[in-house]
Amino acid sequence: MEPHADIAVIGLAVMGQNLILNMNDHGFTVVAYNRTTSKVDDFLANEAKGTKIVGAHSIQEMVAKLKRPRRVMLMVKAGSPVDDFIGQIVPFLEAGDIIIDGGNSLYGDSDRRVKELEAKGLLYIGTGVSGGEEGARFGPSIMPGGSAAAWDAVKPIFQGISAKVDGDVPCCDWVGNGGSGHYVKMVHNGIEYGDMQLICEAYSLMRDGLGMPADEIAAVFKEWNTGELDSFLIEITANIMAKKDEDGTPLVDKILDTAGQKGTGKWTVIDSANLAQPVTLIAEAVFARCVSSMKDERVKAARKLKGPRAAMAQAKDPAKKKALIEDIKQALYASKIVSYAQGYMLLKAAAAENKWNLGYGNIALMWRGGCIIRSRFLGKIKEAFDKNPKLANLLLDDYFRGEIKKAQKGWRNVVSLAVKKGIPVPAFGTALSFFDGYRNPRLPANLLQAQRDYFGAHTYERVDKERGQFFHTNWTGTGGRVSSSTYNA
Repeated sequence: MEPHADIAVIGLAVMGQNLILNMNDHGFTVVAYNRTTSKVDDFLANEAKGTKIVGAHSIQEMVAKLKRPRRVMLMVKAGSPVDDFIGQIVPFLEAGDIIIDGGNSLYGDSDRRVKELEAKGLLYIGTGVSGGEEGARFGPSIMPGGSAAAWDAVKPIFQGISAKVDGDVPCCDWVGNGGSGHYVKMVHNGIEYGDMQLICEAYSLMRDGLGMPADEIAAVFKEWNTGELDSFLIEITANIMAKKDEDGTPLVDKILDTAGQKGTGKWTVIDSANLAQPVTLIAEAVFARCVSSMKDERVKAARKLKGPRAAMAQAKDPAKKKALIEDIKQALYASKIVSYAQGYMLLKAAAAENKWNLGYGNIALMWRGGCIIRSRFLGKIKEAFDKNPKLANLLLDDYFRGEIKKAQKGWRNVVSLAVKKGIPVPAFGTALSFFDGYRNPRLPANLLQAQRDYFGAHTYERVDKERGQFFHTNWTGTGGRVSSSTYNA
């Protein structure tokens, strides 16, 4: 039989299966392969029954069924499994064929693989895929980067199966060279950590501070989802709060308060430190999960470490309660703006470091639908970068500057009240601290630099001299004139 399939997908876990079914729905013929080949037969006999999807029981058989240029997409665990499969596939491919990694790979691995495979005449795409099981099945956000020469061959498939917004615009576009696609997905996931932590802090303030039951909190989130906070995560939070267990009580109240993580948030924080970008909110979101995992230790600590009662007086006054809920909403919205501003700071720094030409408005559009952080809010980010592609920081955009101004009073009230009541709000708090630091023309770092010069002769610049001139003071009168070399970490 002549090769007739458009693409092969390796890996038949839920994401892989759903992407295959999505591709089939859009008219593409897909070869399904899995290392455990019995899963191929099970898939064809069940989920893929009655479709054009074909199976393969070996890498060689899979490749033989593909039209040229051959397109092979890996939906397997990140790390060595990706490299192992690449090693198995390459001997059966020819120049111009394309390998695609759709898992959550570290962007540095994708960068390395692009170079290694291009040296062999092959093309490689590292693509972020976001949206979970439902997104994979009915329209994810897709963020491809790598070998630019491969884009035309995969564009019809990726844009065909992706989510659509704003008049059928696909939530998929070429990101850039090297590991840029997986980098953008990594930052997406970091922002997702931040969004989720912010929502949890709003929930905690209503539950612990205002004593609100789950049903009442569900109604608040449902109402919030009709305005500027309209998003997938707010929507599912309302649904979660309303869900009842078998005995009729709120299911959320029975879930143990320990959160897991798979690593992409941590990667974002590590890279932000390497690039000297203060992505503080995502960092606090990652560390909040770490604190949550210390459940047994926290239970013991609660018996010995005492603080104020969390209950707020506003809970007893309907008018004050309503006003505080509005303040919580404003704190959530303002903190969300800061989080995305920080995420885009990181993208800009990475683009400069890796010589990527990222389209920041297009990235917001790719995140506008299909992915976990999809929201109305992202449309405003696209508008900001469409209006000013060289925008230094989202906080300086007229729209977001105005939104922060409106939210600031409530934001400050919530953070200060939470501190007084002993309710942890690490993401709300760090967002406000960053905002105050970013807008402050004179920080106390002059003292810090003096300290560094005092104990380590690290030198300093002076306000009465031009930038770039460095000075050292013999602070004790016993030191020498030799100073340390200057550098930025």
